[in-house]
Parts: sequence; structure tokens; C-alpha cells
Amino acid sequence: MSAARVLMLRHGQTDWNDAGRFQGSADIPLNAVGVEQAREVADTLAGEGVSAIVSSDLQRAAVTAQILGERLGLPVVSDRRVREINVGRWEGLTREEIAATDPQHWVPITQGRDGRHSATGETATDAGRRVADAVVEHAAALGSQDTLVVVGHGLTTRVAATLLIGLAYPDAHRFGGLGNCHWVALRPGEPLWRLLAYNRG
Repeated sequence: MSAARVLMLRHGQTDWNDAGRFQGSADIPLNAVGVEQAREVADTLAGEGVSAIVSSDLQRAAVTAQILGERLGLPVVSDRRVREINVGRWEGLTREEIAATDPQHWVPITQGRDGRHSATGETATDAGRRVADAVVEHAAALGSQDTLVVVGHGLTTRVAATLLIGLAYPDAHRFGGLGNCHWVALRPGEPLWRLLAYNRG
């Protein structure tokens, strides 16, 4: 048994999003724009028949999920596996700062190859697989008429969705980045899931 649909939702905006800074595991809060985005997407998803909500434990996702849960009258299950990729020493840095200080790790990523996000960070594939495994587990606990919302983060949501539909990390570069409070819609299946919508908001 599995959910009929999974909506993988990126959290609302933070100040670091707005400044183009890598967040990773840093627990950055939503800004005022992000809170409003969460309220707006909660109104939108009220018409989608959502029956369960799972969220990353990082507050930018957790508060987005809380706003959604309050609007829909649903509890939120916290799962730290849904966290953003750990970028280690890159936390708080911009792309330009990373390119200048860590070209060894940065250049392969800009070329579409997977690699560690800093010497102390994860690879995108490992982080995406971590999220994908959590999403599969939560979806499998629901019924065939249910819709699950998983509130997570930009990179890991994109990579996890790519893996779930049977593609590899380099294929994730064919998809644009997810906007804040935009989502990917997937239909669980065997052996592969199906992509229903991308970057909806």
C-alpha cells in the first residue's frame, strides 16, 4: 500500500535565501516573506485533499509545515532525514565566496558532476537518497487514496524527486531550482515513481 500522491514542498523564504547564501544544516528561520508564502501555499493546498504532513526538523521547513498543518487541521510528523544537504564549511557562503575559497570541490559541481559540498559536507546523491528513502517510507504507511505532503528543502527535494523517478544526479540539472513554497507532485509506483508536476506554487 502507498499514498496516491506525494507533494514535496520547499519551505518559505529566509534571509539567507534572499542573499544567495548556502544554508545546509544551519537552522535559519523564515523571514516575513517566507511566512506569507507559507500562508498562501497552505490556502492553495487546502484544496488538494492532503491527509498527512511530514517535515524536516529545521525551523524554516518546520514552521512552513506548522502553518500548513494549522490550516488543514493536521498534525506534522518531524523527520530529520528530510533535512537539506549538509554543506559543511560552505554554510553561510555565497557561490562567489565558495568559488574563490574552495575551487577543488566547487568546480566539479558547477560542471554537473556529483561531489562533496565542501570537504566536510555530503554529496548531493547521498543527501537526495536520504530524503527519498524517508519519503518512500512515509508514503508506504498511507492508504491508496491519501495525499502526503513532505516539507523540505530546495536541493534535496529536487535530487530526491529525480532519484525516485529513476534518474541520476546529473539529470537533476535538467530541472530548474524549486521556488520557495513550490512543490513537486509524484505518484508512487513500482518499480519507479511518476512525475505529475514540477515547481508548482
